Amino acid sequence: MRGPGASRLVLTVGDPAGIGPEISLRAAQDAEIVLTGERCVLEEAARRLALDIHLECQTLDDLAAEYPVHRQGTVPFVDTGTLTSPVPPGAACAEGGRAAFAAIELAIEGARRGIFQGVVTAPISKHALALAGIDFPGHTEIFAERTGTKNFAMLMYSPKVAVGLATVHQSLRSVPDSLSVARIVQVGHLLGSSVGRLRGVWPRIAVLGLNPHAGEAGLFGDEEERVIRPAVEQLQRDGLDAEGPLPPDTAFTSAALSHYTAHLCLYHDQGLIPFKALAFETGVNVTMGIPFVRTSVDHGTAFDIAGRGVADPSSLLSAIAVAKALLAHTV
Repeated sequence: MRGPGASRLVLTVGDPAGIGPEISLRAAQDAEIVLTGERCVLEEAARRLALDIHLECQTLDDLAAEYPVHRQGTVPFVDTGTLTSPVPPGAACAEGGRAAFAAIELAIEGARRGIFQGVVTAPISKHALALAGIDFPGHTEIFAERTGTKNFAMLMYSPKVAVGLATVHQSLRSVPDSLSVARIVQVGHLLGSSVGRLRGVWPRIAVLGLNPHAGEAGLFGDEEERVIRPAVEQLQRDGLDAEGPLPPDTAFTSAALSHYTAHLCLYHDQGLIPFKALAFETGVNVTMGIPFVRTSVDHGTAFDIAGRGVADPSSLLSAIAVAKALLAHTV
């Protein structure tokens, strides 16, 4: 049986050729969590890191019957069984993409069955997924599709800054045509709810403009007046504390960060560049809108340092902490 107040969390170990296995093993020593991935990969990573860890193999049916007691030096683990031997660290490959995807699907199955309350994910390689013929641009889209969720969005969260994204993994050329009043309003509600749960109060949301100087009254584009401002006005009518469209180049100054508690950004790099500049070591990726908690690191597979035992698990530990906070409705 679980201890009182414990959270049922599963951690997918990510691409087996990246840093995911090693940071997952390090994080598992500090958090009550079940791992899922390739047993041969984790055993090899534990050997390289000289970690005295025993992987206690379980199945989803085992966990449904009785959630494990976490004992010192023992990590409950569900083997996806895709690989017969570890892939070499340091490069994307089809085998690694298939293994990473299998772990994600197993974790989603466990969450949908109610075995896990939440899923935490180590980094995957979009290139490896493509090599394996898996047609998803990232974790967010996998979780949305597998749960049948239409109303979803990405949140990048840290105690210092919180960023919600109206569009994510698509070309910059395609962004303007993807924006609509309905989509911005949808993300605004998700952002308000998620950040409100984490911080205990509804946030003051800065809605950014798309163009330089937020369009300069139509001189540099009409998206601000045609799409973004009507969306902000709708959010305000809905009771959210939202302002905008704001010039993107001043939205993350010290003064702005002290005034706003969440930022609604319109495309990937508009939000991710300032977020990672401010909170890379402790940043967490949250999928908003799906029927269970899902968090992840804010970094990639780091193939260049994989297998060397130098990867920092700080972001993964933050992802675990944020998942537990979301389940508890507060930090």
